[in-house]
Formats: sequence, structure tokens, C-alpha cells
Amino acid sequence: MARTASGRPLTPWLLIVPSLALALFIIGYPLYNIVFQSLHEVSRFGLIKDFCGLDNFRKVMADPVFMASLWRTLWWTLGVVGGTVLVSVPVALILHQDFYGRGVARTIVMLPWSVSLTMTAIVWRWAFNDEYGMVNVTLQRLGVISSPIHWLATSNWAFPVEILVGVLVSVPFTVTIFLGGLSSVPGDIYEAARMDGATAWQQFRKLTLPLLRPFINMAIVLNVIYVFNSFPIIWVMTQGGPSNSTHILVTYLYERGFRLGKPGEAAAISLVMLTMLFCFTLLYLRIQPKEGEGS
Repeated sequence: MARTASGRPLTPWLLIVPSLALALFIIGYPLYNIVFQSLHEVSRFGLIKDFCGLDNFRKVMADPVFMASLWRTLWWTLGVVGGTVLVSVPVALILHQDFYGRGVARTIVMLPWSVSLTMTAIVWRWAFNDEYGMVNVTLQRLGVISSPIHWLATSNWAFPVEILVGVLVSVPFTVTIFLGGLSSVPGDIYEAARMDGATAWQQFRKLTLPLLRPFINMAIVLNVIYVFNSFPIIWVMTQGGPSNSTHILVTYLYERGFRLGKPGEAAAISLVMLTMLFCFTLLYLRIQPKEGEGS
């Protein structure tokens, strides 16, 4: 058997070389291509022209829409992910209880997950239509509002509405993660806590939350990556409008690359997004307590 210089068997390494090479190619080539395009002038048809260095980055940074989109992306991610976790925890706790019709209730909660995100955004765009949308009609019949609200045509309303929709479409996936975590928690500890006189709130704070922490961490990281790059909701509902007031980085990237025909600048934006996600992941994993700490 072939061995390395240190005396270890070489065969296991040779067996993983094909899959490792394929993985490096799948990940490495697109990354190389994006970096290459971001440093060159690129025509709207993808023709590589002259080397321009960091000009694409400078042009993007000088655009006030980019800076506004960057901050709005942070608020979008924080609002959707934070709202999703806050809603999903009590929903998962309810669905974890043993009650009649629990299977039906779980199916209803999980069902939106099977629908295309683009189709969901179209439905919500109809729902918030200022003329015939069910939201305005319902609020008017209840006497909450006297005249229709232009939800998606007003800067003050459009972005909060899209955050709300983002929370609603993210809940099923997050609830699934939390239900998996709750099912792994032994019921004996709750029985012991009740015998010791612990209230429901004390059980939740002292037992449920600490035991759910790994699953909450997983949900936060996965949702941040998913929401940060989420394109359909904002593009389908407002396409970044009105007056660029709902653009986030991914919709701004799409507009620069495909509508305005500037692939080089779009590549520069994508590298900024990749760097932001990478930094967030490292920071979040670093501030999390290690196994055994804080217990």
C-alpha cells in the first residue's frame, strides 16, 4: 500500500481526490469568474474588455442607491430573521403539544413551504393591491381604515410590508427546525421540573431555551444566508420601487447586471455580498459559547 512521507496510508487520500477536485471546481470556477469580471470592463453581452482594476467597485460605492441598498439589506435581514425566530418559537411550542388535530395543524403551518416563493410573492402582491386587494377590503369592512392604502406604491409602507411577507414565508422552515429540536428533548426533565414547583415560564426559560439553543443558532445562520440573498419577494412585489426605496443588494445587483447591462459592476456587488455573509458567519460563530460553556 502506498504511503505518504510521514508513513500514513495514501490510498484514502487518492480515493477522495476526484470528489474533492470536482467540489473545488464547482465552487472555485464561479468565484474566479466573478472576481475576473469585477476587475474588467464587461459588455452587456458578457464580452470581456480592458482591465479596469477597482473601477467597478468605485463606481458602485459612489452610487447613493448602493449605500442605501446596503443599509436596507441589513434592516431586511435583521427584521425578517428576528421576526421569524420570535414567531416560530411559540408556534413550534404549540405544535409540539399533544392535542386533537395536531397533524392537521402542522400540515397547515408547513404547507406554504411547498409553494414557490415567486408564486407566494405574486399572491401577496394581489393581496396588498390598493384597488381590489383583500387587505384593504378587509380593513375597510372592519372599519379600521376609511379609504384604501397604497401599500406597495408608498415608500413608508412598501418595505415594512415586504418584511412582513418575508417573515410569513420563513416561518414554516424555521418551525420545522425547532420541532426537530423539541422532539429530541426528553420529557422527564419537564416532569421533574413540575414536581419541583417550576412554573411554565421557568420551564421555558431554564429548560426549553437552553436546550433549543443549538437549533436556534442553526436557524439564525441558515435564515440569514437565505434571507440576505432572497430575491423574489422584493422583485416581484415592487422591483425595488417606488423610487428605489425597497432595493436590497440582490435586487440592486440584478438591476445593474441585467437591466442596465453592467455585469462588471454586478460582479463587484456580488463580491461585497459574499464578503458580508462570510464576515457575519465568522463573527456569529465566534461569539457563540463553546460546548459546555454557559451551562
